[in-house]
Amino acid sequence: MLVPIPRFARRRERVHDRWRERRQDRAPGRWRIAVVAAAAFGLTAASVAFGALGDPPPPARAASPVAPDVPVERLAARDLARGVDTLHRHLKARPGDATAWATLGTAYVEQARTSGDPTRYPQADRAFARSLKLRPADGNDAALAGQAALAAARHDFGGALRQADRALRVNPYSERALCSRVDALVELGRYDEALRAVELADRRRPGIPVFTRYAYVLELHGDVKGARRLLLRALDSAFSPADTAYVATALGQLAWSRGDSRQALTHFATALRADPDYVPALEGRGHAHAALGESRRAVSDLEAAVRRYPLPGRLAALAGLYEADGRRARAEEQYALLRTWNRLARANGVATDLESALVEADHGDPAQALTSARAEWARRRTVHTADALAWALHANGKDREALAYARKATAESPGYRNASFLFHRGMIERALGDDRAARRDLRAALALNPGFSLPDARKAVSALASLTSPSSPVPSPSSPKGDS
Repeated sequence: MLVPIPRFARRRERVHDRWRERRQDRAPGRWRIAVVAAAAFGLTAASVAFGALGDPPPPARAASPVAPDVPVERLAARDLARGVDTLHRHLKARPGDATAWATLGTAYVEQARTSGDPTRYPQADRAFARSLKLRPADGNDAALAGQAALAAARHDFGGALRQADRALRVNPYSERALCSRVDALVELGRYDEALRAVELADRRRPGIPVFTRYAYVLELHGDVKGARRLLLRALDSAFSPADTAYVATALGQLAWSRGDSRQALTHFATALRADPDYVPALEGRGHAHAALGESRRAVSDLEAAVRRYPLPGRLAALAGLYEADGRRARAEEQYALLRTWNRLARANGVATDLESALVEADHGDPAQALTSARAEWARRRTVHTADALAWALHANGKDREALAYARKATAESPGYRNASFLFHRGMIERALGDDRAARRDLRAALALNPGFSLPDARKAVSALASLTSPSSPVPSPSSPKGDS
């Protein structure tokens, strides 16, 4: 399915001018487990300093706040931290600035999302409440859009959609609300509506946050070439190091997901040249090295990413590398840390059932995996939740029921292909004795992305070997080549 590439240049400026006018009219290891556990009690440096949005330290001078429309989602971590510090000083001098409170809340959401510190979410909640107390909702799209982003970060996608719609009734040109609306529809599995929403966002607020979402929606609809073409144009339009790192990383992730890990490394290198501290690019480079069999480099990159920000996907990926390398004790440390993160996130209002289901199905309590997966499926019906439920059912020996959900995961969004989904479906078919279907789907997983997961790719090869006659060659994932 081909969708027109979003518009750039002059139309973007015209839309931005209209929007500004409307605004003017409105005016790894155990020590890491201890670190994350400390966050449960609010013992990060920022939490100690500012508590429950208590008074920040007195300013040396009145500071200008971060602009209300600043793209905090793309700021480097150090810039985001400086922005939060600036906002604290500004609000000490001007506590009645409703827009600054909303911007602070949004910055907290982004800090939680990128750093893995879910204690920021309650702080964001209080900042938005403070903003809305100072300026009611009917004139405060910044706070409403921030609440939408917060709800999405907590995986309350129904709430995110409602808040985004409220914000857009106040300001139809709010980039943050338009983007949160797209995110919510994607995560609710409403893919056709998400396409219409991102087309609307492109008409109203063309820019890099919209373009990257547009690319992902195209990928979900099977238009990988269109997604790549869009991201390349977005990269050409990037005017700051943060934008370059953000878009180049998206290109790298897309290339890796299609099995082109060499090209992915090129994109991640572009991202890291622009911003050497951009952790998603470091993580992506680790995945690409793993897919190419460069295990030492892969482990080094993912260890560095986890040291910086121990997010669930990174922890699981690093655990998988340790597991494939035979370092089971190190792998279990990462899984223990992931469970700790899930507990902290739940304590701070985040729904973590999707993450819990996948981890417990493979490395913990299958019954708990199924409970979590069913709970997530009840909330939202996406290809990812269908896959998690299928895999949890398989872990509990319910393969006939599992196959129905595995088929949903691999067919629900027309044209979208995911190697992990195909692997799960193939293993379920193998358990049911459907050898022909199992061979088809396991081969498809390895053909699409042989490095989708080092331990799972090896399981796929082993399963195929047991299903394939000696005359039929079995594809193999990249074998370790050593690091040059």
